[in-house]
Amino acid sequence: MNPTLVAVRSGVQRGGIEVRQSLTSVQDLWNYLFPNLAFLAVMFFMGDATVPGTEFSLGARTLPSVLGGGLAFGSLVTMMMTLTVEREDGTLLRAKAIPNGMLGYLVGKVVQVSGMSLIGSAVLLFSGVFLVDGLALDSPAAWLTLLWVLALGLVACLPLGAIFGSLFANPRNVGVITLPIMGLVATSGIFYPLTTFPVWLQWIGQAFPVYWLGLGMRSALLPDEMAAVELGGSWRQLETFGVLGAWAVVGLVVAPIVLRRMARRESGSSVAARKEKAMQRVT
Repeated sequence: MNPTLVAVRSGVQRGGIEVRQSLTSVQDLWNYLFPNLAFLAVMFFMGDATVPGTEFSLGARTLPSVLGGGLAFGSLVTMMMTLTVEREDGTLLRAKAIPNGMLGYLVGKVVQVSGMSLIGSAVLLFSGVFLVDGLALDSPAAWLTLLWVLALGLVACLPLGAIFGSLFANPRNVGVITLPIMGLVATSGIFYPLTTFPVWLQWIGQAFPVYWLGLGMRSALLPDEMAAVELGGSWRQLETFGVLGAWAVVGLVVAPIVLRRMARRESGSSVAARKEKAMQRVT
């Protein structure tokens, strides 16, 4: 059998095992589900707030936005944190020692992170349906749009998380990039329409996949008349597909290169040195 196919199959199996392990771990479930539960609380307390210029519920408008923004943030940060932690503890070094081990490892991480992110998104969506009114989930087109936006959004964001994660050897330094990602989510029209922001912030928001993932979710779950409050007065699904697709291509091309370079720098001595530094910080 083709060695690459063997590595991919092993990675899928490993990812499935890690998803099952996460579902039986209270700490893992809390880490994945707490942000979504917090978002549900925020939407509940929005009460009777409406989108400016309309009578439409701001909570209903926020739900699909949070689905997109949470999926992007979770994919980026979780993948980034996982890579840095497992680089420090030697997991990546062990994967490197196996033929095509890095490919299998990366596939496994993609399956695990995307699987748990989708489970968290499902909890948020189906719980939110009972908290807010106005969602349009009564047509096959809405579900089809939801599926392709989810799939393309994950492909656009997960490789970026892997790229960022490969840049840091110490998990404690991940906050350097986590805070800007949080700022990006806040300025991507997730919690409030992007049309209310200054023009220069609108351009920054549109340059990254977080805004387009939120917009794609809104196009799937909100009625057509809500497109009036978006930039250009439409859902811009073609542009959404194009931008997310472009980020996916960039990530899929760059991530393997960066990860291979990172793997080449890994050795038993470098892992031992990082563990020794960690022990010194503890003591």
